[in-house]
Amino acid sequence: MGESSSESFLKKYWEGYKEFWAERFPFTEIYSRFIKREESLPPWSESDVHEFIASEPVHGPTLKTARKATNIALAGGAIGAISTAGLAWKYSRSLHGAGLSFAAGAVFGWTFGQEIANHWYQLYRLDTMAAQVKFMEWWENKCQRRS
Repeated sequence: MGESSSESFLKKYWEGYKEFWAERFPFTEIYSRFIKREESLPPWSESDVHEFIASEPVHGPTLKTARKATNIALAGGAIGAISTAGLAWKYSRSLHGAGLSFAAGAVFGWTFGQEIANHWYQLYRLDTMAAQVKFMEWWENKCQRRS
């Protein structure tokens, strides 16, 4: 039997909804070929990343800058987590309150650190996603050559 008009409408609406969000979050499409593999890629080391940065003149510096920004975000997360948990513990002596403050402070600190790094390194001018995808492709090719 054919679809009813309401089923057709819902299907069309759902496809439009998926397309809308796929445009806003393109990483789901871009990274899916690396995530949905039959056999996962082996882990890479710091020296592998440095080898890619040295060998790739276009995407290497972008990846290096993105990694520096991640270190700033990580520091922001650590500072946010420890400071908010410390304040919560000092004034409330509540373990669950300090734990929640630790988690929230880590998220807020990471976000604040990422924003600082974004402006400091002007990441908005770089295509960091393309650099990460190039690295994954490079790593995939390197692993295939090894086997």
